[in-house]
Amino acid sequence: MKAYELQRTGGADAWVQVERDAPEAGPGQALVRMRAVSLNYRDLLIAKGGYLQPVTRPVIPISDGAGEVVAVGEGVTRVKVGDRVTPTFFQTWTDGEATRAQLGDRALGAGSTDGVLAELVALDAEGLVPLPEHMSFEEGATLPCAAVTAWNALVPQGRLQAGQSVLVQGTGGVSIFALQLAHALRARVIVTSSKDEKLARARELGADEGINYRKHPDWEEKVLEVTGGQGADHVMEVGGEETLPRSIRATREGGHIALIGLLSGAWGAPEPKAIEQKRLHVLPVFVGSRVMFEEMNRVLVAHRIKPVIDRVFGFDEARQAMKYLESGAHFGKVVIRV
Repeated sequence: MKAYELQRTGGADAWVQVERDAPEAGPGQALVRMRAVSLNYRDLLIAKGGYLQPVTRPVIPISDGAGEVVAVGEGVTRVKVGDRVTPTFFQTWTDGEATRAQLGDRALGAGSTDGVLAELVALDAEGLVPLPEHMSFEEGATLPCAAVTAWNALVPQGRLQAGQSVLVQGTGGVSIFALQLAHALRARVIVTSSKDEKLARARELGADEGINYRKHPDWEEKVLEVTGGQGADHVMEVGGEETLPRSIRATREGGHIALIGLLSGAWGAPEPKAIEQKRLHVLPVFVGSRVMFEEMNRVLVAHRIKPVIDRVFGFDEARQAMKYLESGAHFGKVVIRV
């Protein structure tokens, strides 16, 4: 079968297309014919050698995908041949608080666990989730990391309530999902971007306010302005060390900051005094469990929400897809058809 391997570090060019023996479904596993995969910023970090967790090479990259079950192993009852499915990011985190083991080597596409950028992948059957009927394989491939991260940040951790305000940074995958979910749950959504055309598209998806941070470098002051001086109830912090101080300023007293990303190059470390003074709840988000995934899908189905896909690349264009993601030109998700 065709697959890609990360054989060394060095960015998108470190992905090498190879021929591998097709895997088989062992006990408790399902063999999935992948139809599409989607990229996350994490994939770029892993390829560059900047991921926080050690990666054993060669490894098949990418955590997010969707496909069709073509075989099941002994003891499998959760799925059957022909089912359209998406894998969970952490294959063995089903529900409740995650253990260190569940958050470690079992994340797809990192550590020593192969990901999904291959024609066939053997996955834990208990780590598979049915693909919503109203979504294509390409759309379903965007859900496991970005969408579940946004859901966990807003609902299980953030306990979002209708009428509250949500500040979303940028228009990448997690941010757009946060916008769509928060809008569906009747929250007020504020989006930041460097481009007015992206802010216009965000408004079409339900954003209530848009702030161009190129035109307004002190964007936190604009957030305070549009919230009547109070600040946002929830902040989806994807920037890292450069944006976190501004996010703290932009959050209301007693508000919630979800630490999600590090687009500025490094994780942000909250300044304890500032957190204490405003009584902020600052929580890291490590994607989510299978149960969270299933809960989120029910909302996606009820509101007929479709993921926003910027561009779909062919399998042979996987490295170009990664370079496009790195450019930051995308709005929503970047997908590779398998």
